[in-house]
Amino acid sequence: MPPTVARWSQAWLLALCLALVATTSACSATVENKRILQYLNQEGFGKRYHGKSQEQNYVSLGDTIQYLDTFNPEIKGTMVVDIDGTILMPEIGSVWVAGYTRTELEALLTQKLAPYFVETDIKVNFRSGGKKVYYVMGQVRRPGPFPYTGDLTLFEAVLAAVPDEFGANLGRVKIIRADPRDPLVLYADVTEIWTSGDSTYNPQIQEYDIIYVPPTLLQSVADLVSGVFVPVTSVLRDVLFAIFAIDDPRLFLFRGRGRNNF
Repeated sequence: MPPTVARWSQAWLLALCLALVATTSACSATVENKRILQYLNQEGFGKRYHGKSQEQNYVSLGDTIQYLDTFNPEIKGTMVVDIDGTILMPEIGSVWVAGYTRTELEALLTQKLAPYFVETDIKVNFRSGGKKVYYVMGQVRRPGPFPYTGDLTLFEAVLAAVPDEFGANLGRVKIIRADPRDPLVLYADVTEIWTSGDSTYNPQIQEYDIIYVPPTLLQSVADLVSGVFVPVTSVLRDVLFAIFAIDDPRLFLFRGRGRNNF
């Protein structure tokens, strides 16, 4: 084979190998991206079961379900919704109930039991298991999730979290209603309630709302200064302790005495 042809063949093989590597990498990246996308949140806060419980309450994990057949009194029971969103009914087995409203659940159970009885009409009642919550963060003494019991305003939620008397900026409280497509962020001046009686900035809180109470300007400056100097003073203190052993004041108070006098 002539040298020129051989060089062209080698170059062609090298280009082909690079193309194959690039294609394989691209396919691998595409597969990985698809795998990641399937785990990302697609709707709402990220909970599998969500809605507006003040308009129509819905079943959540840990809720207690009570059911009764008005035509067949022997068909009744009380079940707790399991981690997979189901309850186990002796009459029909496992039934997926999480996410259903009361009306939807009554229709579902009536349909499930209909093949076994001439007449059936299921009535349902359920009690919350405490899984519906809202969150308060920032300059408050009691941060974290709070049980959502409904009919809650921003003013009540902030007071329940005990805002810091000097560090909380209640004029710029943020309400975050998370969603991957249409997130909502509101800024509210809670002080309007007691300064003018204006309740415009006192909206209803929904389950899974995030309330952030920001710091005041002075508190922000104090935090900045603390963040800069505290590490330095901490290191300096440790060095002094190591050199002078002042972490044990007995070494100075009883210097020169016998060990038995300690």
